[in-house]
Amino acid sequence: MTIRRLDPAEAQAAASALADVLVDCVEGGASVSFMAGLGHGEAKAFWRKEAAAGDGRAILVAEDDSGLVGVVQLIPAWPPNQPHRADVSKLLVHRRARGRGVGEALMRALEDQARAMGRTLLVLDTVTGEAGERLYARLGWTRLGVIPDFALFPDGRPCPTTVFYKAVGA
Repeated sequence: MTIRRLDPAEAQAAASALADVLVDCVEGGASVSFMAGLGHGEAKAFWRKEAAAGDGRAILVAEDDSGLVGVVQLIPAWPPNQPHRADVSKLLVHRRARGRGVGEALMRALEDQARAMGRTLLVLDTVTGEAGERLYARLGWTRLGVIPDFALFPDGRPCPTTVFYKAVGA
């Protein structure tokens, strides 16, 4: 498995493969901003928009012999008084690659990328009780608390969200 950062042109070119991962995660029940029935075209359009954001974000992907199997984004905070902070978004691992350390590898690479970008404080939220919450705790993230009914699972059921932060140093 390799982890690498896509530049905006590479991210545009990978939009279809990124969409495959997103659709698989939603079909698997992950609460990642989209509802059941997410089509490949809508997911591809989402990734094209992310690739063109122009906000300095880093899109990191994990690839194995079968292709792209995971993705995570590091999005720099926009306020002028927060040049040290970034948000973590869309840690997604295709179901065929779960349990192989893909999420952990992506998060470790993301922390390295944050330091390289001069970002020392990272923030994220994740569904309470799901694999992501356990991963972030294992990787030393600090749990701030839970917001009940923050989002919906793809099938429409409400789900609580746990908020985490991590200081990653310079």
